[in-house]
Amino acid sequence: MKRSTVWILLAAATVAAAGGSGWALLGDGGEASASSANPRRPPATTEITREDLVKSKTLDGRLDYAGRRPLKAAVQGTVTKAADKGATVRMGQRLYEIDARPVVLLYGSTPMFRGLKVGTLGPDVLQLERNLRDLGFGAGIVIDNKYDNATKAAVKSWQRSLGNSAPDGKVGQGDVVFQPRQVRVVSADAAVADQVGPEKTALTIASSTPVVRVGLDDTDRELAKKGTKAEIELPDGKRITGRVSGTVRPEDAGSGGDSGEESTDGLQVEIGLDKKEAVSGGRSGPLSVTFVQESAEDVLTVPVEAVVALREGGYGLEVVRGRTTRTVRVETGMTAEGRIEVSGDGLAEGLTVGTAKP
Repeated sequence: MKRSTVWILLAAATVAAAGGSGWALLGDGGEASASSANPRRPPATTEITREDLVKSKTLDGRLDYAGRRPLKAAVQGTVTKAADKGATVRMGQRLYEIDARPVVLLYGSTPMFRGLKVGTLGPDVLQLERNLRDLGFGAGIVIDNKYDNATKAAVKSWQRSLGNSAPDGKVGQGDVVFQPRQVRVVSADAAVADQVGPEKTALTIASSTPVVRVGLDDTDRELAKKGTKAEIELPDGKRITGRVSGTVRPEDAGSGGDSGEESTDGLQVEIGLDKKEAVSGGRSGPLSVTFVQESAEDVLTVPVEAVVALREGGYGLEVVRGRTTRTVRVETGMTAEGRIEVSGDGLAEGLTVGTAKP
């Protein structure tokens, strides 16, 4: 379900106002006072108010996590322990098991693209050694890009800590997954006994940073502009704020994250939250997301029906004082929720003006 505000077009409003009553049009372009003998009275009156105007659109969204991506097994095998959906996995911890061997998360930016053993050189070796050190297995090794006998001994000690009964000091390509930081298991795509490999997703991971995702139609693409403000209403009624941080492809967004809902097939935006702790640690149902496209704070406003089109061009307001009226030229600003921003000499909050509708 999508809900949206109705945009009020000033041109349509002023044409309606001008066409619906003769009092709206003037010929002299400045001010005019009604004759007390033949007063021109507007159909109705209203007051100028001072308020904040916000042009917005509200859509349904859902809680998700940034950087969602599928993770495929590097080697063919059988899942002997599935990933734990919703778990946060840190350096040195198991993601899942394949052929009774744990697939362990280590930190690094270079992916695990090969097996590592004595004699191997490269940045992946440097990453491995840094992880061994940080996990407490770095005694005696030099942190460089060379896999030597000291590295092999450290790997053996690490393998024993993982429960490996026959540590060999080698790191197979399918034994380790390198990621820049801790990850959250969004879904366990492969169950126990499933066959996995380079062509099949074993699990879906994401960062531990909560975000909100919203599916957009083609008509809503202007909302995808990076930095667009948003207000999110949580299922418990709490309101938090955020900004559009970017767009994501539907295939990257998965099938609904923690909400369990199907994702939208069109463009999706990701909203970064100003207070991430407000949604951390729990599941969330559908969210109400209000995109703030434009705003004007502490401005004078009137209903759009109060603005009249002047014959010589521009816009005015019919100021009512007792039984007399006079039309003053005004500058108009943004419109929202059926009201329009106005400014001009002599305008003030509480001033009575004519309007085309009662």
